[in-house]
Amino acid sequence: MSEYTVNKSYAEINARIRAGEAVVATAEEMIDIVREDGPVEAARRIDVVTTGTFSTMCSSGAFFNFGQTTPTIKAAKVWINKVQAYAGLAAIDIYLGATEPAEDDPLNKVYPGEFRYGGGHVIEDLVAGKKVFLEAKAYATDCYANTKCKKELCLADMPHALLCNPRNGYQNYNCAVNFSDKTIHTYMGTLKPKCRNANYCSAGELSPLLNDPLYRTIGLGTRIFLGGGIGYVTWHGTQHNPNVLRSPGGTPRQPAGTMMVQGDLKQMSARWLRGVSILGYGCSLAVGLGVPIPILNEEIALFTGVSDKDIFAQVVDYGHDYTNRIQRNYGEVSYAELRSGQIEVAGKTVPTAPLSSRVKALEIAETLKRWILDKKFQLGEPVAHFPTVDFPVNDKE
Repeated sequence: MSEYTVNKSYAEINARIRAGEAVVATAEEMIDIVREDGPVEAARRIDVVTTGTFSTMCSSGAFFNFGQTTPTIKAAKVWINKVQAYAGLAAIDIYLGATEPAEDDPLNKVYPGEFRYGGGHVIEDLVAGKKVFLEAKAYATDCYANTKCKKELCLADMPHALLCNPRNGYQNYNCAVNFSDKTIHTYMGTLKPKCRNANYCSAGELSPLLNDPLYRTIGLGTRIFLGGGIGYVTWHGTQHNPNVLRSPGGTPRQPAGTMMVQGDLKQMSARWLRGVSILGYGCSLAVGLGVPIPILNEEIALFTGVSDKDIFAQVVDYGHDYTNRIQRNYGEVSYAELRSGQIEVAGKTVPTAPLSSRVKALEIAETLKRWILDKKFQLGEPVAHFPTVDFPVNDKE
């Protein structure tokens, strides 16, 4: 589409939100609207489509300023509940990664490589209002004489706490299977031998970047639902790769775009930030994330009408191919097939299981919709857009 029948601006949509006149639909609701009315009429009727996803997002963490001591300290090594944080920043600024495990995890002592507590759990404990134990070690200087610090503190005691996730909201992902002769434990969950199960991880038709496949509206400065509070997209995420196989409507058929996001941790909730332990893999953080898509024109309306039957994932063997970076073709499956509970791989019927919660994804989309209708949330217009591809989108009425 080079010229659009419908043209709206962020300012116009925000004015409608402030006036209580905005029409908002969830991504699930938008599917029927586009199918029944077509993208042009859908673009006229709908101002914003809300999306959501809730799943483990390993590339997550938080910056903390834990408060200066007397005498002052320039921390060189820091642990929170025995989980080491990175202290190579300013004096009392640290970064805690979600996948960093506790050094004295009792499970690891019994089963090497197994962890039940890590950085993601620390973040959950803090937003739940729990006290944590912080230990810092340092070398003395003339301006920072203190060499050690031990104290209990909670999130409210910290002058600054910023959730900052380098890679969240992956735009599509693999369907994981295991053709080897032994059970394997991966970030995609436990995979039984001889392809006896298949795991997948995406909210599909509710997922933010699958509703904006070419990144027309999501970019630097987009205001979002993050961990139960308000956050922002601050750059394209690590491993962002728009140059992948795509469907005629622009939807990627392989892992593609990602978002870097951040927000004030003190606004957030343990309901939407949950520490995770994955058998045989380690620790992580499950993140609740929702992005509003402004319906600026009929092309964007068309994008947000995508359904699970139109979104495809590649079947990847984590028993052989993933670790060796081999790209063998085991076919692809739609998210409608994955959600049905079984798929066919190499001539056999295989049960499927999601690692992403559709129930919580829909709750996030509904929550964001309510915030907008209650005039508590306005759209943030991007000041820069993600790297994308020049992809011709088929017109559909």
